[in-house]
Amino acid sequence: MSLLPRSGKLPGPRSAARLLVRAGTEWNAAMLAEAADGTRRGTRWGRGALAFVPSVLAIGALGAALAQGALAANFSVTGQPFTLTSNGVSGTGFGAVVNTPPVGQADGTSTATTGMARVGFAQAGLAGLCGIVHQSIAGLPYSLLLTAGQKVTATPPAAYTTDIDASNLFIQATELRSYGPTTLQNAVIGQSADQVLVDGKPLTGAVPGGFGLGSAGGPGGSSVNLHGLNATAYDAEIAGALVLPQLDIRIVGGTATTC
Repeated sequence: MSLLPRSGKLPGPRSAARLLVRAGTEWNAAMLAEAADGTRRGTRWGRGALAFVPSVLAIGALGAALAQGALAANFSVTGQPFTLTSNGVSGTGFGAVVNTPPVGQADGTSTATTGMARVGFAQAGLAGLCGIVHQSIAGLPYSLLLTAGQKVTATPPAAYTTDIDASNLFIQATELRSYGPTTLQNAVIGQSADQVLVDGKPLTGAVPGGFGLGSAGGPGGSSVNLHGLNATAYDAEIAGALVLPQLDIRIVGGTATTC
């Protein structure tokens, strides 16, 4: 898809903005169509960070097309963890297993020796979202910050209201914790991993007889409410749709710890 007009001349600032918004709308529609066909895809942030830097210049115009809309997004950081935080999460159709997924290395190979928790939600509401990726470019530290919805605070508020909706949300993490009371309903702790279903499907990497946190059945399956969320993740997938109000993606110098 070319952003240049047929004349081949570079567009002016206003025309460029319109072209970028149109491109964002077309990309969004294509992503939603890909998510609907059930094929897993991923955007490798770790490997693509250098190529991604120039595209940050287009985020303002693309954000106008994406914010307040449904965005299908499957993304991961290859070979290194990233931080994912929220003021709170409320989810239904919840399940979790322990697995050892392949982790990409700098030389292009991968290993599968790190135990992680794979957590899934058929439907989830998040109270704001903050994602932080640390990257070294030309020997200098940089941080990619992805934020949406309400501001995520270091100490979650006493009560939270979700403002981001996601369907078929999956997180692959070495650590996932909440800051306050966690409420589990209709859940079975210690269910065989291969019997844990999220939206009717087993979780990737589930081993028969392995540890699983699944549903006892009933309307909506198991549900969970996390007061605050802090995850050290290698992968976050939204296989369905993600509604991101006030999407903001930016790169800052140094090693950021908060958004």
